[in-house]
Amino acid sequence: MTTVPSLLIEELAFAYPDGNQALFGVNLRVARGERVALLGPNGAGKTTLVMHMNGIHPAEHGRVSVAGEVIDTKDKDLLRRIRGKVGVVFQDPDDQLFMPTVGEDIAFGPYNMGLRGAELDKAVDEALALVQMSEFKDRPPHHLSFGQRRRVAVATVLAMKPEILVLDEPSSNLDPAGRRELADILRSLDVTIVMVTHDLPYAYELCERAVILSGGVIVADGNTGDILRDATLLAQHRLEMPVGFSL
Repeated sequence: MTTVPSLLIEELAFAYPDGNQALFGVNLRVARGERVALLGPNGAGKTTLVMHMNGIHPAEHGRVSVAGEVIDTKDKDLLRRIRGKVGVVFQDPDDQLFMPTVGEDIAFGPYNMGLRGAELDKAVDEALALVQMSEFKDRPPHHLSFGQRRRVAVATVLAMKPEILVLDEPSSNLDPAGRRELADILRSLDVTIVMVTHDLPYAYELCERAVILSGGVIVADGNTGDILRDATLLAQHRLEMPVGFSL
């Protein structure tokens, strides 16, 4: 019996109202529990693709399915369900944190999904524990370090118990200790991860599989190490390994 994938994108094409064609027939299947790095140059269509994963953009051509459900942006109940299943962690945690305390920030999503009382408290405490931030529950987010705020931003999504965790440049602006701490947390999670990043060593460290999106099409899909060792492929799509870094 075939297991239903966390994410299935079939022949997805999309053009913006100004006529700019961002995606040209993208096909992507991500199995439950996979960690996939989404790589590509600026303007490749990565953000547009992510915006289809939780129904911000409707599929003009082709379709997107999450855990077996085809996204239909006209079905508001379905859309609410999908957005609970696909949690996006933004590059800047301050775009995600706006409540007086860490605990209230994490409670915001589950509360709006209908959780109350002990059930809501449990969701908050479990999410805090997953990102090793339990002791900061009553702190104002702006009193935390940047790395701690990023971990809280991850917790706001984990509290929704998502099918897919989408991370936008998760390592950006983190010091070495913050990078390592976040990597350890991400490795420990039992969730499907799609990581959008230009940080190729971080992709190698965390994701066994990598996909390169360039010019609105997938030009490579395979083992992350194999892809990152192909210097010609990387150069063709404006991707570079850091000087001195070798696999």
